[in-house]
This record gives sequence, structure tokens and C-alpha cells, in this order.
Amino acid sequence: MTRNSPLVKRIAIVVGAVALTAMVSMATTLGVSRSIEGNATAINVAGSLRMGAYELLARSAADPADNHADTFMARLDAYEARMAHPGFIRAIPAADDHPLTQQHTAMESLWQEELRPALIAHAPDSTRVTEDLITTTERYVTKVDELVNMLEHRTEARVDLLHLIQIISLVFSILIIFGLFLDIKKRVLRPLRKLVDIAVAVGERDFSRKANLKGSDELSQLGSAFDQMTSQLALSYHELREDAMAKTRELEKSHAALELLHSSSRSLFANHDLCSGAIPMLQELEQLLGIGPIRLFLHDRNSSEPVEAITTSTKERPFYCKDHDCDACLVTPEVFDELPTEGNDGRRLLLPIRTPGQLLGTLEVWYPVSKGLSQTARRLLETLSDQLATAIFLERQITEEQQLTLAEERTVIARELHDSLAQSLSYLKMQVARLRRLDIAGEHEKIHNDILEELSTGLNSAYRQLRELLTTFRLKLDTPDLATALRQTAAEFSERMGSEVKLEYRLPPQTLSPNEEIHTLQIVREGLANAVKHSEASEIIVQVLFESPRVQVRILDNGKGLPPGDQPAQHYGLIIMQDRARTLGGKVNVTNRDSGGVEVALSFVPKSRHLITSEAASG
Repeated sequence: MTRNSPLVKRIAIVVGAVALTAMVSMATTLGVSRSIEGNATAINVAGSLRMGAYELLARSAADPADNHADTFMARLDAYEARMAHPGFIRAIPAADDHPLTQQHTAMESLWQEELRPALIAHAPDSTRVTEDLITTTERYVTKVDELVNMLEHRTEARVDLLHLIQIISLVFSILIIFGLFLDIKKRVLRPLRKLVDIAVAVGERDFSRKANLKGSDELSQLGSAFDQMTSQLALSYHELREDAMAKTRELEKSHAALELLHSSSRSLFANHDLCSGAIPMLQELEQLLGIGPIRLFLHDRNSSEPVEAITTSTKERPFYCKDHDCDACLVTPEVFDELPTEGNDGRRLLLPIRTPGQLLGTLEVWYPVSKGLSQTARRLLETLSDQLATAIFLERQITEEQQLTLAEERTVIARELHDSLAQSLSYLKMQVARLRRLDIAGEHEKIHNDILEELSTGLNSAYRQLRELLTTFRLKLDTPDLATALRQTAAEFSERMGSEVKLEYRLPPQTLSPNEEIHTLQIVREGLANAVKHSEASEIIVQVLFESPRVQVRILDNGKGLPPGDQPAQHYGLIIMQDRARTLGGKVNVTNRDSGGVEVALSFVPKSRHLITSEAASG
């Protein structure tokens, strides 16, 4: 506490008041006691003067033999000596106008002027006291009695004053002490009780109790500090509780998201269709983390910009959608307009989809700016991007392995056909040639020639079909994708035709399976071969387009068109193309164009990835 402390000041005032009361009481008591000092002696002396006056009166009437003049005068001197007793004189005030002083003066005047001369003038040898002497003595005694009474009254008054001073001091001290108790109760005990109650309440996490102490003393300041402290504690406790609850909710979301990622990773790696395998998991993740939409863009060698491969929310069916019976990513325009986007309080997070040394694509995540994106959610999304990168990388590896396996199987089949059936057909053709050289005449010559002609025709047809099969089985994708293979094919036929073969390729990445790519490439080559051989065209356009959910392949030329009538004899190219189209689940139409030339149109719906394995095995 400082010197200017209000509480110290109040205590100092109370102590000072008590001390002042005590000092005043003691000082007044001392003054009163000193003022009545000697009054008892003066009363005794005055009483002895009264008795002495009667004694002198009696001595004056005594036997002359016993009352010698010298003896009587000695008694008078002794009597006057008592009148001049210091204790008696000290009890008489010095002020001339004081009643006691006046009474003392009157008594002395009566003694000096009347009684003493009368006693001296009375004959010592006279035994008879005169009436005047008695009267004077009585008058003198009366004066002495009055003086004694005045001394007694004065002493009693001083004693009463002393009592009054003591009572006043006692009452004042009691009032001061009572006021001190009230002040302590009001300004110390009650505030302390409130502060203790607040401390107990704070220990029980109740921050609503307030001291509300008025004043400027230490306890009031302490109460204000307690109120401020409880307010700050309440705010801090509320913030900590909200933070703890937010962390708990975030941990619960993270736990649920991790469980979702763990459970979905199996389907993501087991289901080779990235769209159907990833969208349900991404949509559940959006609901858990309060984010979305999420889009996946893959890098394509044939495009300078990343190509969208997955989206979780869209108003219209994506161009790359291969399953028109699936509406997983479609939402109403009203719902789409409420999603956080660039123009709707949205912020974008881009995460790379990469493996060591290779960037596969980008994961685009939109989230509301008002809520932000927590570090936990960001780490979960990074884990998701790693999983997607692994899944995409494995899918591409599987695709490449399937392509290699399919190419090897076809190569083996082509080798077996060449080593067995092709040699057998060659041998049969040589035998037919030998039979033709025989000179067979007679009635069986015509029959023999007809049989040889049928055998030759059948062998030529079988040999041509075998060459087509060998060409098909030996054809393989030595390039990394179908687009590159088609560009090389267009360049090859451009050299053969002598003019440029234009290629329009617009297929999303990973649209076709390896088997579908092989069949599509073979149909394009067959169509180009027919156009170069038979159409006499100067311009050929190859279109490979994706018109969801179908793949449209067109070979357009400006040649002479198809001849009227049926397909020419021994021309199996169109039949083989139709067989391949049926394998793809589609069809091929060969028609004349209105502007001149021929249009070969292939249309089919790509199959789901989970059919690739069985299809490759059966191809």
C-alpha cells in the first residue's frame, strides 16, 4: 500500500480520532484535576478556621488565670497562620472578580476589621463574652461556612465536569469504534467476501460473478481488477472452448475423411474407371470438409492445356462422359450457382498430381473464402492427390502392359498363322497349279477345269483373308497413344497418295481401351487404304471425335465415290471393318457424300475399364 492509499487514510483517521479523543480526555482530566488540586486541604483548613473561631471565642471567655494575654495573642497568630496556609491560599482563584475570591476577601476583611480587634479588645480578665463578640463570631463563621460551601460546590462541579469529559470521551470512542466496525464491514469484510466468492466461482469455471465495488480504495480497485479478470477469463475460456470444440470437430472430420480415403482407396485402385471410382469418394469428402467442387485435370501430350477428366459438380454433362446412365456429377443450376466459385466467394487451391519425376495432372479444389481451408483439410487433400497420382500412374501402367500383352498375343497368333495355315495354303496353291499343267482331255475335262477354278478361287480368297488377318495381328501401337499412331498413319498415307491427309483428333485422355485403340486404328487404316486405292481422291480428312457418349470416326474423301450396286466380288475390306465395328459394339456405314466422294463412318460407345481385361483376353 502507498501513502496515498484510501484504506490506509481511513485507518489513520480512525486511529488519529481515537488517539485525539484519548489525548483530549487525558488533557482535560489533567486540567480539571489540577484545577481542584488543594480543594480538600482548603476545605479542611476552612473547617478548622471555623472551629478555631469558636475556640478563640471560647478562650476569650475562659479563666483569666489560664488565658494570659501573651498566650491569647499566640493563639491569634496561630489562627492567622492557618488562614495563610498554602493549600488554602492555592485553592482561592487569583482573579479578583471570582466569587470565591470575593468570599475569601470578605471573610478576611471581617476577621481583620471586626472579629480580631473585638477578640483583642475583649478584656482577658473578663469572663463574660459580649453579645457583639458572639454576633461577630457567628458572622465570621457564616462567612467561613459560605467559603467552605463554595469550595465544596466548586470541587463537585469540577468532578462532575471530569465525569462529563470521561463520558463524552467514552461515547466518542465508542462511536469511532462502531463507525470503524461499520466501515470495516462495509468496505473490507463485504468486498473480501465478494472477492472470495468470485475466486471460488472461478475455481468452479463460473465467470458470471461480479464484485461491482464502488469507490477508489484498494479493495474497490481489486474488485475492478477481479471483474476485468473474470471477464477476460470468461472470454479466454469461451475462446479456448470454441477452439477445443473446433479442433474436435476438425479431428472428427479428419478421422472420417481418413476412413473415407482408406475405404475408397480400394475401390479407386480396383476400379480402373477413374471417373466412377473417384467421384463418390470426392463428393463424400466435399461434404465432410465443406469444400467443393473438385476437378481433376490430366496432362495430355496432344493438348497444350490440361484436359478435364473428373468433376464433382456440373450443370451439363461433361464432354468426356462415357456413361449417360450415370448422373453422379450433375446438379441443378440453382445448386451449382450456390457453390463457391470465382464469382461466388470462392477461392481455388491447386494441388499437383505427380509421381517422382513425372507430373500427371492437377487437382483443383474450390472452397469458400469466409470459412477458409484448415491445415488439416489441406493435408488431407495432399494425401488425396498422392492417392490419385498413384492410381493414375498404376492405371497407365496397366494400360501399357495390356497394350504390350495384346500386341504380343497378336504377334504370336500371326506367327502361328504364317507358319501353319499360310504355308498350307501356299502348298495347296502350288498343287492346283500342277493340276492345271496336266493335259486332261475327254468327257471329264470341263468338270476338271470347273473344279480347278473353284479350288483356285477359294484358295485365293482364303489367302487374301489370311493376309488381312496377318496384317491385323501384326499391327500394334508402337507409339505412346492412339493420337500419335494416327498422325503417323496419316503421314504414311499422305506419302502414298501424294497429297496431305488431314487429321482431326479430339478424344479425351484414357477414352479407349488398348483393344479399342487397335480396332479403331485398323479401321482407319483400312478406310485410308480403300480411299487411296480406289477413290482417286485428292483430299482425305480423318476425324476422330468424342460426341458423348459415343466415339465418332469418319474418313472423308473427294474421290469418285462408290459404284452402283453391291459390294465388288473378292473385296473383303468392308466386311473386316464391319466385323471390327461389331467387336467394338458399334457399326460402320460406307456411303457416298452429297458433295462427292465417300464417307466411312464408325460409331461406338467406349466400354468401361473393368471390361478391358476380359476383352483383351478374348481378342
